[in-house]
Amino acid sequence: MERPSLEINLPDTHEEGKLYVVDSLNNLNKLNVCPEGSQHALGEEENTGGTGENTSGSNIRNQCLFFVTFILTLIVSLALVSFVIFLIIQTRNKMDQISSRLLSEKKNIEELKKMNNMILKHLNQSAIK
Repeated sequence: MERPSLEINLPDTHEEGKLYVVDSLNNLNKLNVCPEGSQHALGEEENTGGTGENTSGSNIRNQCLFFVTFILTLIVSLALVSFVIFLIIQTRNKMDQISSRLLSEKKNIEELKKMNNMILKHLNQSAIK
């Protein structure tokens, strides 16, 4: 009826084995997910006792920096697009003004031609008489 000491230690050894396997899988996952240059960060995590305080703060800082850079890039590109649209509208307005002036000048030139022809006809008729 006595339990041997081997049975009592066996569940503890089994739990330690599970923890070792999980820890090994986590380290392997970090090596596969992280870029090659991030092994230095892994070493820092091991030095801090595996808490990951340094790398998580750095990751949050990097994410914030990326987010701010992304927002600034969006604002600058929105401003540039707005400026280009403004220039396109201004150019279209100027082109409309120029083409309306050209049309009115064309009409004036045609009227001048008609008047010139009438004057020439009148001069030709007076020269004949």
